[in-house]
Amino acid sequence: MLKMLDQNAERWALLFFYVLLVLTMAVEVVRREAFAFSSIWGEEVVRYAFIYLAWIGAASAVRERAHIRIDVILHYLGPRAKALIYMLGDLVMFAVAVIALCWSFETVAVSWKFGSVSHGLRVPMVWFLMAVPVGFTLMVVRLIQSFIHDVNALRTGQPVFEGNKLFD
Repeated sequence: MLKMLDQNAERWALLFFYVLLVLTMAVEVVRREAFAFSSIWGEEVVRYAFIYLAWIGAASAVRERAHIRIDVILHYLGPRAKALIYMLGDLVMFAVAVIALCWSFETVAVSWKFGSVSHGLRVPMVWFLMAVPVGFTLMVVRLIQSFIHDVNALRTGQPVFEGNKLFD
């Protein structure tokens, strides 16, 4: 169960938010064009679904090593040097993610303290502001996993996972 969750958690969350975004947007377009009426809640659902989609997608990109990077030099390096460079990159990204995670909780805490709600849905803003800590938490978990895989690759001399190539 945990292995399946580890492999597919972000995919299912991304699918959910993407379908929610598309369906809500389609309903709002039909309402606006056919009935000359739109709602404020539809815009908010789309906006917040997109925010969750972006942050969970960023964590998924960390897992797949799909972030944009310049890897020309890596083609000339051996497996050990590649592993060390990827480990250095993971450590730097980990430090940034932990700092951002700590700072993101401050915004959530302020919203929780004052009880702010969204304008259209009248739902506590905490649920929407939690997208940032959720995304960075997933990134931290994926970076730890990536670092462990890189250490194992370095120990065994196997090639490090470089991610899927876009045009290969």
